[in-house]
Amino acid sequence: MPAMSDLSDLDTMTPAEAAVELERLSLEIAEHNRRYHEDDAPTVTDAEFDALRRRNEAIEARFPDLVRADTPSRKVGSAPSAKFAKIRHAVPMLSLDNAFADEDVADFARRVRRFLGLSEDAKLAITAEPKIDGLSLSLRYEKGRLVSAATRGDGQVGEDVTANARTLDDIPGELTGFSPEIFEVRGEVYMTHADFAALNARLLAEAGEGAEGGGEGARKARQFANPRNAAAGSLRQKDANVTKSRPLRFFAYAWGQTSELPGETQSEVVAALQAMGFQTNTVPQNGRTEPLMRRLETVDGLIEHYRRIEAERASLGYDIDGVVYKVDDLEQQRELGFVSRAPRWAIAHKFSAEQATTVVEEIVINVGRTGKLAPLAKLRPVTVGGVVVSNVTLHNEDYVAGRDADGQPIRGGRDIRIGDTVVIQRAGDVIPQVVDVVIEKRPDGAEPFLYPDHCPICGSKAEREINPRTGRLDSVRRCTAAMTCPAQAKEGLKHFVSRNAFDIEGLGETFVEELFDAGLARQPADLFRMEFDRLRDVIEARRRA
Repeated sequence: MPAMSDLSDLDTMTPAEAAVELERLSLEIAEHNRRYHEDDAPTVTDAEFDALRRRNEAIEARFPDLVRADTPSRKVGSAPSAKFAKIRHAVPMLSLDNAFADEDVADFARRVRRFLGLSEDAKLAITAEPKIDGLSLSLRYEKGRLVSAATRGDGQVGEDVTANARTLDDIPGELTGFSPEIFEVRGEVYMTHADFAALNARLLAEAGEGAEGGGEGARKARQFANPRNAAAGSLRQKDANVTKSRPLRFFAYAWGQTSELPGETQSEVVAALQAMGFQTNTVPQNGRTEPLMRRLETVDGLIEHYRRIEAERASLGYDIDGVVYKVDDLEQQRELGFVSRAPRWAIAHKFSAEQATTVVEEIVINVGRTGKLAPLAKLRPVTVGGVVVSNVTLHNEDYVAGRDADGQPIRGGRDIRIGDTVVIQRAGDVIPQVVDVVIEKRPDGAEPFLYPDHCPICGSKAEREINPRTGRLDSVRRCTAAMTCPAQAKEGLKHFVSRNAFDIEGLGETFVEELFDAGLARQPADLFRMEFDRLRDVIEARRRA
């Protein structure tokens, strides 16, 4: 089978092959939708999922007679879970078509102009705002009071999560200054990077407490892969008290059924949502909050704002996966209308899922079991390919300095400094790495990183030896203290009990560190002659902590 993003076989594909491929894609996309929307546990990245959809749509465009009744191109989300009561949306909650390149945005503007009968020089106002990566939610207010809350579900019917939604501080029980007969507010439930990290740490600690009592907690601890999964899983709880204990937030950016609107444009209604008591997309700026939504009249302006939001992505503190463009005039929106699963008047310009921009907050040196001084960059957390990245290896001092093992420049010779804005990529969609440094954003006074020539743990000299095979200076600097260095001894002990060595069950890295720090195990032989009373003291201290 061709790669998901490969469409080169379409020209030679027969109708019979197309029918088989459309059936396969329909089943695979449906399963991924179920894992994403129902289980809150996707198994592919957004980019991989988007590639599946693009392949399906391309085959349908070439073989329109073969479009299936269950085609993913006409579906939104996934069927609501049987765990919840159902709410039918008075106005369907649709999805958005995607743009992946600047030319796709230009095509969108041309299609809108053509449909509206506008000339190239006629004004066309379009809003641009960050696309929040969370869980879509519709809130129904009657005479200004919240009466129900529903997830997107399949776009027609969603899950009733009213009790859960009432626990969110960002969702007012009563609207401020605006109380029409009916007003449905739509937006996204999300979780910040800091809250996500704290929640995962808490879940792990709670599971560890269960394991100490003889339970299976530690082995079954469910930590979330990213903030979107955490937000969705936390809102979709049968017990609203669990939802209340989770740090969920809500951004409002749209509406469904209304008996009255507080404006005649997209931007006016969004401003009114903020006045009603909702959070909308803003960013701190010079002591005040500045809206991240812009009203623009040229494609170049839209692309420029897209680039600005992409550059500021890491500083927002929450996940976005693109920028949404919407025709601003609501009368024009009504005239444009909808296709099967998306409005004609809006499109999502997606970011590359494999790369993201963030900031180096600290560079630390770790010492491994062989004495290697390994530099690690502590990053402002950012989601890359569906995974939150907060650390990235910098390999060795040459890599930090912007050169390879032969002394040739890498990244254009740009070194990496604390405070630098860097471009992160997941190599092979697995291992994060720094692929570039944005020199224009380097803060004034940022100094080159001073690589230590002594071990930061024991103070012994750290040297780069001559490689006997090449006769050149080795790329790695090592502590010369060998196993008398506490860091090397501790890492050696971890390796000894690991799966690749003695595979000692129940001795995880954290427990080994505690035994080492307590003086009970400084070398492998100590593990076989520990006194029970002293071991019990360590376990009791661990439980109390």
